[in-house]
Amino acid sequence: MPRRRQACKARGLPTSWIGYHEQARQLVEAKAEFAWLAEVPGHCLQQTLIDLDQACTAHGTWKARWKSKDRSRPAFRFPEGGKIAVERLNRRWARAKLPKLGWVRFRWSRRLGGAVKNATVMREGRHWYISFLVGDGEQPPARHAKPGTGIGVDRGVAKIVTTSEGRFHHQVFARGREVEHAAKLQRDLARTTKGSNRRKRAARRVGAFAVKIRRRREDFAAKTADALTRDHDLIVFEALKTKNMTATAKPVPDPDRPGAFLPNGAAAKSGLNRSILDKGWHRIEVATRSRARYTGSCVVTVNPAYTSQTCNVCKVVDRTSRESQAVFRCTSCGHAEHADVNAAKNILTAGRAEHAQARPAVRVGARKPRSRVGRKANRQATAAQATAQPEPELAGIPRLQSWGALQLADQGLFAGIRPVQEPGAGIGRAGVGPGHVHRQDATRHILKWVQPARHVP
Repeated sequence: MPRRRQACKARGLPTSWIGYHEQARQLVEAKAEFAWLAEVPGHCLQQTLIDLDQACTAHGTWKARWKSKDRSRPAFRFPEGGKIAVERLNRRWARAKLPKLGWVRFRWSRRLGGAVKNATVMREGRHWYISFLVGDGEQPPARHAKPGTGIGVDRGVAKIVTTSEGRFHHQVFARGREVEHAAKLQRDLARTTKGSNRRKRAARRVGAFAVKIRRRREDFAAKTADALTRDHDLIVFEALKTKNMTATAKPVPDPDRPGAFLPNGAAAKSGLNRSILDKGWHRIEVATRSRARYTGSCVVTVNPAYTSQTCNVCKVVDRTSRESQAVFRCTSCGHAEHADVNAAKNILTAGRAEHAQARPAVRVGARKPRSRVGRKANRQATAAQATAQPEPELAGIPRLQSWGALQLADQGLFAGIRPVQEPGAGIGRAGVGPGHVHRQDATRHILKWVQPARHVP
């Protein structure tokens, strides 16, 4: 971003705010100046500018940063599906014709199931993959096959998912010997010199092991999402702020000794952060919302405050009732139950109360008036902004409020390459050229709308 501002100053262009249209005009001039830039498909460059404009709009121009080439997967997107042709060569291979790249051969392991809308090419490790966004033509069912059924989901560390029905969904993604092997790979990487070929080889080995663990985590999230949405009309999660929960412990200065610090439990907090991030809490929620499009389930989130300290029988809140990680014994009525199951029941109670209260439908994402330096701070709101209502705080224990139910409308679909449990939901990826094949769930390119919530008896 600073380099962009310097370049704009050198050309006499405004530096306060540069939108997509101005950048697209500058892109034409840059192609004439740099021959290598003209060789890149123009639509791919425009998609990058659109992503940058959206990032600056959502987070501010000073918070938008370029992705690291070492920690991010390079990818580019072809937005016009009409110019993309896909032909199947045989049982295992197919090819796609991409603008300016021609025919690209890839591994075929899943039918597309619809017309191609766009394609994304990305690299992961030493292999290239291609994703297709297709329209499957499926509409979400008007109601679930089992209306009125609901389930509360408590996510934890000891057990990844605990439901209000008393069921536990858990999986260990890395065994003991694998953890030791991962630590050895990290030690080998730390002993190498930055920029050397040996370091690059060590980094590839670390990345390959991390990919293996991530695929296990994605598979567990897909299976859990299918189990939750198949038999339940209402699914309630806690609105967990994982980023805040995994923040580093702040140092505590010693008032008696300047320059010294008191114990702050940083080592224990670091271990807890690793455990939380290893479970993939957010991935489970994303997979559940993606799968709910095909079952008609409604997924809502509630305030997590006091859900683990409240008795689901007498509704008394007392932190001493939580005797241990797994034992909950109410100090008022004596009710005893597994602590995570008790919390999941409280989550379901809060979700039912919130889901039963409806409000008029408004479009999610109605843009609010922005106030930036160099722009008009007090602008007239548009019609969509004038009709949009601010969202109240999420429901919690014991006080409950309603903000409506999220429903996913558009049936855009990344199809590509290998089904996991259910037909047609998520992103499929196929290796361009030789390499292994895998699949990743996601919910990109799906329009979100808020509609009046249904009453749950």
